[in-house]
Amino acid sequence: MQRTLQLCTMKNHINIKYVKNLNNDALRAVEFYIQELNILQERLQEVATDNTAREVQEKVEHFQNQFSIHHEYLNKLKEDIQANDQEIEAELLITGNVISENVAAGHGRLHENYITEEKIFNDLRHEFYRFAAEWM
Repeated sequence: MQRTLQLCTMKNHINIKYVKNLNNDALRAVEFYIQELNILQERLQEVATDNTAREVQEKVEHFQNQFSIHHEYLNKLKEDIQANDQEIEAELLITGNVISENVAAGHGRLHENYITEEKIFNDLRHEFYRFAAEWM
């Protein structure tokens, strides 16, 4: 049996399975990016160890800062997605098939935040690969 997730306005119908899949996909991707950050950090450390020039060390510091910012943001995003998932489940237990517009809007914002972070992260990763290729 397929349940339908509905906004309180009843104007829009969203498939619960679709929302859950979006959350699960985002959580898996966030975990992947966190692991990727650890790998990038190791490579950055190799570059820093092998190259002591001021120019290189400045870029190393830049990437360390960016990796730290993204690590914190990804952990927060993961927590927010899990919390949204729990809010959806809690409302569905009470209403059966309707969630508040607020929770649905929260899901939409989180998904947009995830898409934005994914793009920024991939840009950063490519920037780092270009840097590492030059100095490794």
